[in-house]
Amino acid sequence: MAVLRHRLWSIVTGADIPINAAIGGGLLIPHPNGIVIHPHAKIGCNCLIFQQVTIGATSKGIPTIGGHVDIGAGAKIIGPVHIGDHARIGANAVVREDVPAHGVFVVAAGTLLDIE
Repeated sequence: MAVLRHRLWSIVTGADIPINAAIGGGLLIPHPNGIVIHPHAKIGCNCLIFQQVTIGATSKGIPTIGGHVDIGAGAKIIGPVHIGDHARIGANAVVREDVPAHGVFVVAAGTLLDIE
C-alpha cells in the first residue's frame, strides 16, 4: 500500500523522491512539485526543502545534508558536498562546495556568506 501511495503522490507532484532514500524524520516539503533527490543522497532530520530543488550526484560523489537545513526554491546541490547542520541554501543557488554548520549559501553573492 505504501508503494502505491508513493507512486500516486510522485505523479501528482512531479517529484522524484525515492521511497528508500536516506531521509531523517521531520522533512518538510511545503511545495513538492519538481523536487529531485538522488537515491543515495543522505538528508538529516527536520530539513525544509522547497519546490524545484535538485539533490544530485556527479561522477565524484553524492551530497550529504545535515539536520535542520533549509533549501530554497530552485536550488541545486550537486556532487560530493557536505551541508552542515542548520545551514541555509538560498533560492536558485548552485552548491558545489561544502557549506559549514550554520552557514548561508546564496546565489546573489555566488559563494558562501558568513552570517551570524
